[in-house]
Amino acid sequence: MLILAATPIGNLSDASARLIEHLGSVKYIAAEDTRTLLKLARGLGVKLDAKLFSLHEHNEAERVTQLLEIALTEDVLVVSDAGMPTVSDPGFVLVRAAIEAGVEVTVIPGPSAVLSALAVSGLPTDRFSFEGFLPRKA
Repeated sequence: MLILAATPIGNLSDASARLIEHLGSVKYIAAEDTRTLLKLARGLGVKLDAKLFSLHEHNEAERVTQLLEIALTEDVLVVSDAGMPTVSDPGFVLVRAAIEAGVEVTVIPGPSAVLSALAVSGLPTDRFSFEGFLPRKA
């Protein structure tokens, strides 16, 4: 099974109990940046015993087969540096392939920069379109 887990977007207190539980219990974690994951785990007081895989825009296509093979028999936790994997972050290629291969995909909800920005924007929230984040430099 693939488990997509949202990570804090700036405040460690936003980490869910389920995220903390899974970080400490799964055997395999695919992370956008394993260094960032290690820092998150330290900050949350979680000891990682999992085999770590990097999963980012430069290697996602190559990692798909390897991670799907594992996900057929074991849980694979997928995290991004901040927020929800696949939302302007790596993971959608893996999720699409998992669905096509019949691998179960589930989610541990949590912080999302997109929804946080929408909530405080004052815009109507019954319909919106997200086209990606603005560039840091214009």
